[in-house]
Amino acid sequence: MTKPAPLQPNTIYHIYNRGNNRETIFRTKENYHYFLKLYTTHFHPWATTYAYCLLPNHFHFLVHILPTPSAPPTPRVSETLGVLPTPTPTPAPNPSQAFSNLCNAYAKAYNKANGRTGSLLEHPFGRIPVTTDAYYYNLITYIHRNPQKHNLVTDFRDWPHSSYHAILHDKPTRIDKTAVLDWYGSLAQFQEAHQTHPNETPLQKWLGDQD
Repeated sequence: MTKPAPLQPNTIYHIYNRGNNRETIFRTKENYHYFLKLYTTHFHPWATTYAYCLLPNHFHFLVHILPTPSAPPTPRVSETLGVLPTPTPTPAPNPSQAFSNLCNAYAKAYNKANGRTGSLLEHPFGRIPVTTDAYYYNLITYIHRNPQKHNLVTDFRDWPHSSYHAILHDKPTRIDKTAVLDWYGSLAQFQEAHQTHPNETPLQKWLGDQD
């Protein structure tokens, strides 16, 4: 396997990964919440997050890598990205390492809690640059509708582990919902665009192999 290029600053990426051998990586509500805590602590300083979805055996993020890392997040409670973080770790030297540290920290905690050993997630994590406006727009819809695509729910809006509702509501969040809604044009247009699953044929280059 060719080693992927490191995450580059000022670049939008679709970041994804799945369980080794498609194994389940999120078994409980607490697992999902803990992963987001680690994301906030390890990776949020390196990136603006536009969308995410966590599913039982894989996850998707759409992010914009910052030129330099921001200050560590202020601990606070939120129902979306921004839940009370774990203690701040030693800063990673680059965003690729920061995301790897997130995955490693989660795998270590998950293995300890479930009495397992060995690799939990595929390595390296997937990262694909998103280089056109059309793919950025459609990926957000694709990411949010992913649970319905995989028949986890009959309506993607019922899935609690995505950024869809964070973008809809006024609750505190570290999702850049202003940028997302500006791109769609309005909240109503954002909701309208999510009514149907996007055509995946032109999206394949940006989806990776998780689905």
